[in-house]
Amino acid sequence: MLCASSTPCPSSSSSKCFLQNQGFLEPSQLSVKKRHNFLKICSHGSNPFRRCTKGFSSSSFTVQHLSSKSHKRNPIHVKSEYEYASKPEDPNHLSKQLRAFYLFTRPYAIMGTVIGITSVSLLPLETISDLSPAFFVGMLQALVPAVLMNIYTVGINQIYDVEIDKINKPELPLASGDMSMKTGKLIVFISLLMSLGMGIMFKSPPLLCALIINFLLGTAYSVDFPLLRWKKYPVLAASYILINRGIVSQLAFFAHIQKHVLGRPLVYTKSVLFGVAFMCIISTVIALYKDIPDVEGDQEYGIQSLAAKLGKKKVFWLCVNMLLTAYGAGMVIGALSSSMLSKIVTVFCHCAIALVLRVRAQSIDLNSKAAVSSLYLFIWK
Repeated sequence: MLCASSTPCPSSSSSKCFLQNQGFLEPSQLSVKKRHNFLKICSHGSNPFRRCTKGFSSSSFTVQHLSSKSHKRNPIHVKSEYEYASKPEDPNHLSKQLRAFYLFTRPYAIMGTVIGITSVSLLPLETISDLSPAFFVGMLQALVPAVLMNIYTVGINQIYDVEIDKINKPELPLASGDMSMKTGKLIVFISLLMSLGMGIMFKSPPLLCALIINFLLGTAYSVDFPLLRWKKYPVLAASYILINRGIVSQLAFFAHIQKHVLGRPLVYTKSVLFGVAFMCIISTVIALYKDIPDVEGDQEYGIQSLAAKLGKKKVFWLCVNMLLTAYGAGMVIGALSSSMLSKIVTVFCHCAIALVLRVRAQSIDLNSKAAVSSLYLFIWK
Protein backbone atom coordinates (compact mmCIF):
# COMPACT_ATOMS: atom_id res chain seq x y z
CA MET A 1 0.00 0.00 0.00
CA LEU A 2 1.15 3.53 -0.82
CA CYS A 3 0.58 6.66 1.26
CA ALA A 4 -0.18 10.08 -0.21
CA SER A 5 3.50 10.79 -0.53
CA SER A 6 4.01 7.54 -2.42
CA THR A 7 5.99 6.18 0.45
CA PRO A 8 5.26 2.53 1.00
CA CYS A 9 3.64 1.74 4.32
CA PRO A 10 2.75 -1.53 5.91
CA SER A 11 -0.95 -2.31 5.90
CA SER A 12 -1.06 -2.52 9.69
CA SER A 13 -0.12 1.15 9.98
CA SER A 14 -1.92 2.57 6.92
CA SER A 15 -4.18 4.90 8.94
CA LYS A 16 -1.24 6.31 10.86
CA CYS A 17 0.78 6.83 7.71
CA PHE A 18 -2.09 8.50 5.86
CA LEU A 19 -2.81 10.96 8.68
CA GLN A 20 0.84 11.79 9.14
CA ASN A 21 1.36 12.58 5.47
CA GLN A 22 -1.84 14.64 5.24
CA GLY A 23 -0.64 16.89 8.08
CA PHE A 24 -3.37 15.97 10.57
CA LEU A 25 -1.00 14.76 13.26
CA GLU A 26 2.59 14.64 14.23
CA PRO A 27 3.86 11.11 14.64
CA SER A 28 4.27 11.56 18.38
CA GLN A 29 0.62 12.61 18.78
CA LEU A 30 -1.13 9.81 16.98
CA SER A 31 -0.81 7.13 19.65
CA VAL A 32 -2.36 9.36 22.29
CA LYS A 33 -5.28 10.42 20.08
CA LYS A 34 -5.94 6.97 18.81
CA ARG A 35 -6.13 5.66 22.35
CA HIS A 36 -8.59 8.35 23.40
CA ASN A 37 -10.72 7.93 20.26
CA PHE A 38 -10.76 4.23 20.85
CA LEU A 39 -12.18 4.83 24.32
CA LYS A 40 -14.65 7.32 22.89
CA ILE A 41 -15.87 4.79 20.33
CA CYS A 42 -16.24 2.15 23.04
CA SER A 43 -18.29 4.41 25.30
CA HIS A 44 -21.22 4.76 22.86
CA GLY A 45 -23.78 2.38 21.48
CA SER A 46 -25.88 -0.42 22.81
CA ASN A 47 -23.30 -3.05 21.97
CA PRO A 48 -19.91 -1.69 23.01
CA PHE A 49 -18.07 -4.86 22.05
CA ARG A 50 -19.30 -4.67 18.45
CA ARG A 51 -18.51 -0.94 18.21
CA CYS A 52 -15.03 -1.41 19.60
CA THR A 53 -14.30 -4.29 17.24
CA LYS A 54 -15.58 -2.42 14.22
CA GLY A 55 -13.74 0.77 15.07
CA PHE A 56 -10.53 -1.03 15.71
CA SER A 57 -10.59 -2.95 12.43
CA SER A 58 -11.43 0.06 10.27
CA SER A 59 -9.19 2.97 9.49
CA SER A 60 -12.16 5.25 8.72
CA PHE A 61 -12.98 5.96 12.38
CA THR A 62 -9.52 7.44 12.86
CA VAL A 63 -10.01 9.95 10.06
CA GLN A 64 -13.58 10.69 11.16
CA HIS A 65 -12.62 11.61 14.72
CA LEU A 66 -9.22 13.15 14.16
CA SER A 67 -9.64 15.18 10.97
CA SER A 68 -11.39 18.09 12.68
CA LYS A 69 -9.46 21.32 12.69
CA SER A 70 -9.32 21.61 16.43
CA HIS A 71 -7.83 18.17 16.79
CA LYS A 72 -5.36 18.80 14.03
CA ARG A 73 -4.12 22.09 15.38
CA ASN A 74 -4.45 21.47 19.11
CA PRO A 75 -3.54 17.95 20.21
CA ILE A 76 -3.88 18.98 23.86
CA HIS A 77 -7.56 19.70 23.24
CA VAL A 78 -8.23 16.04 22.58
CA LYS A 79 -6.62 15.06 25.84
CA SER A 80 -8.64 17.60 27.81
CA GLU A 81 -11.95 16.19 26.55
CA TYR A 82 -11.52 13.02 28.53
CA GLU A 83 -11.76 13.56 32.26
CA TYR A 84 -10.21 11.04 34.55
CA ALA A 85 -12.40 9.64 37.31
CA SER A 86 -12.20 11.63 40.52
CA LYS A 87 -10.18 10.10 43.34
CA PRO A 88 -12.42 8.12 45.68
CA GLU A 89 -12.89 9.46 49.16
CA ASP A 90 -10.73 8.09 51.95
CA PRO A 91 -12.71 5.22 53.52
CA ASN A 92 -11.20 6.13 56.89
CA HIS A 93 -12.31 9.77 56.70
CA LEU A 94 -15.17 9.34 59.17
CA SER A 95 -13.07 7.41 61.66
CA LYS A 96 -10.37 10.11 61.48
CA GLN A 97 -12.94 12.81 62.20
CA LEU A 98 -14.32 10.87 65.16
CA ARG A 99 -10.83 10.36 66.54
CA ALA A 100 -10.08 14.05 66.15
CA PHE A 101 -13.24 14.91 68.08
CA TYR A 102 -12.35 12.34 70.73
CA LEU A 103 -8.91 13.89 71.26
CA PHE A 104 -10.36 17.40 71.19
CA THR A 105 -12.64 16.63 74.15
CA ARG A 106 -9.69 15.49 76.33
CA PRO A 107 -11.27 12.23 77.59
CA TYR A 108 -9.23 12.07 80.80
CA ALA A 109 -10.81 15.37 81.93
CA ILE A 110 -14.29 14.06 81.12
CA MET A 111 -13.51 10.92 83.12
CA GLY A 112 -12.45 13.05 86.09
CA THR A 113 -15.66 15.08 85.82
CA VAL A 114 -17.86 11.98 85.69
CA ILE A 115 -16.11 10.28 88.61
CA GLY A 116 -16.14 13.44 90.72
CA ILE A 117 -19.83 14.25 90.18
CA THR A 118 -20.88 10.63 90.67
CA SER A 119 -18.94 10.42 93.95
CA VAL A 120 -20.31 13.63 95.43
CA SER A 121 -23.83 12.72 94.29
CA LEU A 122 -23.73 9.60 96.46
CA LEU A 123 -22.94 11.52 99.64
CA PRO A 124 -26.50 12.80 100.33
CA LEU A 125 -27.94 9.26 100.20
CA GLU A 126 -29.13 7.97 103.57
CA THR A 127 -30.86 4.68 102.72
CA ILE A 128 -30.94 2.27 99.84
CA SER A 129 -34.38 3.55 98.90
CA ASP A 130 -32.79 6.86 97.90
CA LEU A 131 -31.37 5.06 94.86
CA SER A 132 -34.57 5.75 92.96
CA PRO A 133 -35.11 6.57 89.27
CA ALA A 134 -35.48 10.22 90.29
CA PHE A 135 -31.98 10.12 91.78
CA PHE A 136 -30.40 8.76 88.60
CA VAL A 137 -32.30 11.27 86.47
CA GLY A 138 -31.09 14.06 88.75
CA MET A 139 -27.51 12.81 88.53
CA LEU A 140 -27.72 12.74 84.73
CA GLN A 141 -29.06 16.29 84.83
CA ALA A 142 -25.80 17.24 86.51
CA LEU A 143 -23.48 15.03 84.45
CA VAL A 144 -24.52 15.96 80.92
CA PRO A 145 -24.24 19.77 81.14
CA ALA A 146 -21.07 19.43 83.25
CA VAL A 147 -19.43 17.27 80.57
CA LEU A 148 -20.50 19.75 77.87
CA MET A 149 -19.03 22.61 79.90
CA ASN A 150 -15.86 20.55 80.27
CA ILE A 151 -15.65 20.24 76.47
CA TYR A 152 -16.02 24.02 76.26
CA THR A 153 -13.20 24.73 78.72
CA VAL A 154 -10.71 22.27 77.20
CA GLY A 155 -11.73 23.37 73.70
CA ILE A 156 -11.28 27.11 74.29
CA ASN A 157 -7.90 26.32 75.81
CA GLN A 158 -6.80 24.44 72.67
CA ILE A 159 -7.99 27.28 70.43
CA TYR A 160 -5.84 29.86 72.22
CA ASP A 161 -2.95 27.44 72.80
CA VAL A 162 -2.69 26.03 69.28
CA GLU A 163 0.82 27.41 68.67
CA ILE A 164 2.05 26.21 72.06
CA ASP A 165 0.46 22.80 71.51
CA LYS A 166 2.44 22.39 68.30
CA ILE A 167 5.45 22.08 70.62
CA ASN A 168 3.95 20.54 73.77
CA LYS A 169 1.08 18.43 72.44
CA PRO A 170 1.42 18.00 68.67
CA GLU A 171 -1.00 15.07 68.73
CA LEU A 172 -3.98 17.32 69.53
CA PRO A 173 -6.27 17.80 66.50
CA LEU A 174 -5.96 21.58 66.13
CA ALA A 175 -2.19 21.50 66.50
CA SER A 176 -1.78 18.58 64.10
CA GLY A 177 -4.25 19.94 61.54
CA ASP A 178 -6.62 16.97 61.83
CA MET A 179 -9.37 19.42 62.81
CA SER A 180 -9.88 22.88 61.38
CA MET A 181 -10.04 25.94 63.61
CA LYS A 182 -13.56 26.62 62.33
CA THR A 183 -14.73 23.17 63.45
CA GLY A 184 -13.08 23.59 66.86
CA LYS A 185 -14.79 26.93 67.44
CA LEU A 186 -18.13 25.48 66.36
CA ILE A 187 -17.82 22.58 68.82
CA VAL A 188 -16.89 24.97 71.63
CA PHE A 189 -19.80 27.32 70.88
CA ILE A 190 -22.40 24.54 70.66
CA SER A 191 -21.13 22.87 73.84
CA LEU A 192 -21.39 26.14 75.76
CA LEU A 193 -24.93 26.88 74.54
CA MET A 194 -26.16 23.37 75.29
CA SER A 195 -24.58 23.32 78.75
CA LEU A 196 -26.03 26.66 79.88
CA GLY A 197 -29.34 25.86 78.20
CA MET A 198 -29.67 22.63 80.15
CA GLY A 199 -28.70 24.39 83.37
CA ILE A 200 -31.57 26.85 82.85
CA MET A 201 -34.02 24.18 81.69
CA PHE A 202 -33.47 21.90 84.71
CA LYS A 203 -34.32 24.76 87.11
CA SER A 204 -31.67 23.84 89.65
CA PRO A 205 -29.96 26.97 91.04
CA PRO A 206 -26.90 25.09 92.40
CA LEU A 207 -26.37 23.36 89.06
CA LEU A 208 -26.69 26.56 87.03
CA CYS A 209 -24.39 28.38 89.46
CA ALA A 210 -21.70 25.71 89.04
CA LEU A 211 -21.93 25.88 85.25
CA ILE A 212 -21.69 29.67 85.13
CA ILE A 213 -18.68 29.74 87.47
CA ASN A 214 -16.99 27.02 85.41
CA PHE A 215 -17.62 29.03 82.25
CA LEU A 216 -16.25 32.27 83.69
CA LEU A 217 -13.15 30.68 85.23
CA GLY A 218 -12.42 28.50 82.20
CA THR A 219 -12.66 31.52 79.91
CA ALA A 220 -10.46 33.66 82.16
CA TYR A 221 -7.87 30.89 82.29
CA SER A 222 -7.46 30.53 78.51
CA VAL A 223 -8.62 33.67 76.65
CA ASP A 224 -5.85 36.09 75.73
CA PHE A 225 -7.57 39.35 76.71
CA PRO A 226 -6.39 42.10 79.06
CA LEU A 227 -6.41 40.98 82.72
CA LEU A 228 -7.20 37.42 81.59
CA ARG A 229 -5.08 34.51 80.34
CA TRP A 230 -4.65 33.32 83.93
CA LYS A 231 -2.54 30.37 82.84
CA LYS A 232 0.40 32.79 82.53
CA TYR A 233 0.43 33.23 86.31
CA PRO A 234 1.00 30.20 88.59
CA VAL A 235 -1.20 31.41 91.46
CA LEU A 236 -4.16 32.31 89.26
CA ALA A 237 -3.81 29.09 87.25
CA ALA A 238 -3.86 26.99 90.44
CA SER A 239 -6.76 29.04 91.80
CA TYR A 240 -8.88 28.26 88.73
CA ILE A 241 -8.63 24.49 89.12
CA LEU A 242 -8.81 24.62 92.91
CA ILE A 243 -12.01 26.73 92.96
CA ASN A 244 -13.66 24.85 90.14
CA ARG A 245 -12.75 21.25 90.97
CA GLY A 246 -12.12 21.48 94.68
CA ILE A 247 -14.86 23.79 95.95
CA VAL A 248 -17.61 24.60 93.45
CA SER A 249 -18.04 21.10 92.04
CA GLN A 250 -18.22 19.51 95.51
CA LEU A 251 -20.62 21.96 97.14
CA ALA A 252 -22.83 22.75 94.13
CA PHE A 253 -23.46 19.19 92.96
CA PHE A 254 -24.05 18.00 96.52
CA ALA A 255 -26.63 20.78 96.92
CA HIS A 256 -28.20 19.83 93.59
CA ILE A 257 -28.81 16.25 94.71
CA GLN A 258 -29.69 17.07 98.31
CA LYS A 259 -32.17 19.84 97.69
CA HIS A 260 -33.28 19.75 94.06
CA VAL A 261 -33.45 15.96 93.59
CA LEU A 262 -34.13 14.52 97.05
CA GLY A 263 -36.04 17.58 98.31
CA ARG A 264 -34.27 17.74 101.67
CA PRO A 265 -32.96 20.75 103.60
CA LEU A 266 -29.42 21.65 102.57
CA VAL A 267 -26.98 20.58 105.27
CA TYR A 268 -23.31 20.06 104.49
CA THR A 269 -22.08 16.97 106.29
CA LYS A 270 -18.59 16.12 107.55
CA SER A 271 -18.06 13.82 104.59
CA VAL A 272 -18.71 16.71 102.19
CA LEU A 273 -16.34 19.01 104.03
CA PHE A 274 -13.64 16.34 104.00
CA GLY A 275 -14.26 15.84 100.30
CA VAL A 276 -13.80 19.57 99.70
CA ALA A 277 -10.51 19.63 101.63
CA PHE A 278 -9.25 16.48 99.91
CA MET A 279 -10.17 17.73 96.43
CA CYS A 280 -8.56 21.10 97.08
CA ILE A 281 -5.24 19.30 97.54
CA ILE A 282 -5.82 17.09 94.48
CA SER A 283 -6.82 20.10 92.36
CA THR A 284 -3.74 22.04 93.40
CA VAL A 285 -1.56 19.07 92.47
CA ILE A 286 -3.25 18.81 89.07
CA ALA A 287 -2.75 22.53 88.46
CA LEU A 288 0.97 22.27 89.20
CA TYR A 289 1.70 18.86 87.70
CA LYS A 290 0.04 19.48 84.32
CA ASP A 291 2.76 22.03 83.45
CA ILE A 292 5.67 19.64 83.98
CA PRO A 293 5.60 18.10 80.46
CA ASP A 294 4.89 21.52 78.91
CA VAL A 295 7.94 23.43 80.17
CA GLU A 296 9.62 23.81 76.76
CA GLY A 297 6.60 25.32 75.00
CA ASP A 298 5.61 27.45 78.00
CA GLN A 299 9.06 28.99 78.22
CA GLU A 300 9.10 29.78 74.50
CA TYR A 301 5.73 31.58 74.68
CA GLY A 302 6.26 33.34 78.00
CA ILE A 303 4.03 31.17 80.20
CA GLN A 304 5.61 31.50 83.65
CA SER A 305 4.42 28.25 85.22
CA LEU A 306 5.91 27.05 88.48
CA ALA A 307 7.56 24.16 86.64
CA ALA A 308 9.18 26.62 84.25
CA LYS A 309 10.47 28.71 87.16
CA LEU A 310 11.60 26.05 89.65
CA GLY A 311 12.30 23.14 87.35
CA LYS A 312 10.54 19.87 86.66
CA LYS A 313 12.08 17.84 89.50
CA LYS A 314 11.20 20.22 92.34
CA VAL A 315 7.60 20.65 91.22
CA PHE A 316 7.22 16.92 90.61
CA TRP A 317 8.23 15.93 94.12
CA LEU A 318 6.18 18.76 95.60
CA CYS A 319 3.12 17.27 93.88
CA VAL A 320 3.95 13.72 94.99
CA ASN A 321 4.39 14.75 98.63
CA MET A 322 1.13 16.72 98.59
CA LEU A 323 -0.70 13.66 97.27
CA LEU A 324 0.87 11.37 99.87
CA THR A 325 -0.25 13.83 102.55
CA ALA A 326 -3.81 13.79 101.21
CA TYR A 327 -3.89 9.98 101.11
CA GLY A 328 -2.49 9.84 104.64
CA ALA A 329 -5.26 12.19 105.82
CA GLY A 330 -7.77 9.91 104.12
CA MET A 331 -6.46 6.91 106.05
CA VAL A 332 -6.70 8.79 109.36
CA ILE A 333 -10.27 9.91 108.71
CA GLY A 334 -11.20 6.40 107.64
CA ALA A 335 -9.69 4.90 110.78
CA LEU A 336 -11.88 7.20 112.91
CA SER A 337 -15.07 6.04 111.22
CA SER A 338 -17.70 4.31 113.37
CA SER A 339 -18.46 1.81 110.60
CA MET A 340 -16.06 -1.12 110.40
CA LEU A 341 -16.70 -1.59 106.67
CA SER A 342 -16.03 2.08 105.98
CA LYS A 343 -12.92 1.93 108.14
CA ILE A 344 -11.46 -1.07 106.28
CA VAL A 345 -12.29 0.15 102.78
CA THR A 346 -11.08 3.73 103.32
CA VAL A 347 -7.80 2.80 104.99
CA PHE A 348 -6.98 -0.01 102.57
CA CYS A 349 -7.80 1.95 99.40
CA HIS A 350 -5.88 5.09 100.35
CA CYS A 351 -2.92 3.02 101.51
CA ALA A 352 -2.84 1.07 98.23
CA ILE A 353 -3.06 4.22 96.09
CA ALA A 354 -0.30 5.91 98.09
CA LEU A 355 1.95 2.85 97.69
CA VAL A 356 1.41 2.68 93.93
CA LEU A 357 2.06 6.41 93.61
CA ARG A 358 5.31 6.18 95.56
CA VAL A 359 6.63 3.24 93.53
CA ARG A 360 5.80 4.91 90.20
CA ALA A 361 7.27 8.24 91.28
CA GLN A 362 10.63 6.69 92.16
CA SER A 363 11.07 5.11 88.74
CA ILE A 364 9.76 7.90 86.51
CA ASP A 365 11.89 9.60 83.86
CA LEU A 366 11.01 13.30 83.96
CA ASN A 367 12.47 13.81 80.49
CA SER A 368 9.96 11.37 79.03
CA LYS A 369 6.67 13.09 78.18
CA ALA A 370 4.96 9.72 77.88
CA ALA A 371 5.97 8.67 81.40
CA VAL A 372 5.06 12.03 82.97
CA SER A 373 1.71 12.11 81.16
CA SER A 374 0.94 8.54 82.21
CA LEU A 375 1.35 9.44 85.89
CA TYR A 376 -0.74 12.57 85.32
CA LEU A 377 -3.61 10.43 84.04
CA PHE A 378 -3.20 8.17 87.08
CA ILE A 379 -3.65 11.21 89.36
CA TRP A 380 -6.79 12.23 87.48
CA LYS A 381 -8.31 8.81 87.87
